[in-house]
Amino acid sequence: MATLDEELLQEAEDDRKTVEYIQNYLPQELKERFSEEELYYFLDVLVDYYTNSGVLDAKPDSEGFIDIDIEAVSEHLAAQAKKDKMGTFEPDELRWIVEGEMEYAESLEDEE
Repeated sequence: MATLDEELLQEAEDDRKTVEYIQNYLPQELKERFSEEELYYFLDVLVDYYTNSGVLDAKPDSEGFIDIDIEAVSEHLAAQAKKDKMGTFEPDELRWIVEGEMEYAESLEDEE
């Protein structure tokens, strides 16, 4: 059984890999738009959203997928960033972060 320190290190490593994936996923014109710190912030907001919105409690479709409204998630990220005084971001820009995180999660499932 993993210790708390080991679990925290693993989570930090998972976050690092996710942020790295998102950085590579972003189109060239957005790569300079988001700092690494902002990507970590949005990743945290994204995890909180998925955890608290109930979206992960939805029943998967016949292929095992859960329908996630990327537009709604992007709008939530934009609103939360403004509320937290992280800056003003367009949901269309944030959509790339949401999609990048989803693509990364899918790539992990493909490896299993």
